[in-house]
Amino acid sequence: MFDRLEISVVPSGPRFVAHLRILVNGEDVVVGAVGDGGRGPLVVDVLPAGGGPGLLWATGEARRVELGEPECSGGCCGFLTVVVQRFGGVVQWSDWQVPYEEVAPPEFHFDAERYDAEWLVWTRGRGGSGLPEGGWGRVLGVSCRSCGARSGGCAWRGRPGASAR
Repeated sequence: MFDRLEISVVPSGPRFVAHLRILVNGEDVVVGAVGDGGRGPLVVDVLPAGGGPGLLWATGEARRVELGEPECSGGCCGFLTVVVQRFGGVVQWSDWQVPYEEVAPPEFHFDAERYDAEWLVWTRGRGGSGLPEGGWGRVLGVSCRSCGARSGGCAWRGRPGASAR
């Protein structure tokens, strides 16, 4: 049986800019490993650059990905990171590194087709992505230098917020 991934956006607030909420099997993986005051990866860090696949895209090459940091900051207690890798029809998250005195999540195995679908839906800002009306520009509070879009994201480059100022 495969694990289930859900990605949504936590809009900018008084402490952190917009960041991801990552649920696996309905549980918030980041909060579970960094505590309530921490945060997931920043949206601006995980959006696919130049229309590419983005930070969490799984390939046959293992990559260590930063998924969050505790309230005190990753520079103090360490970051939450995981190795993401595709093995045929399976995407694996393994080899967790967690902030000081925190407990590592278990290894996760996702059906590659469903994983890809969740990531693509999220990066395109559709479906159950958790984006407020107005899309990426509203979440990030920016406009695009290339096309001037504010609330709808960057239509010119095909990637919301691609060239934010």
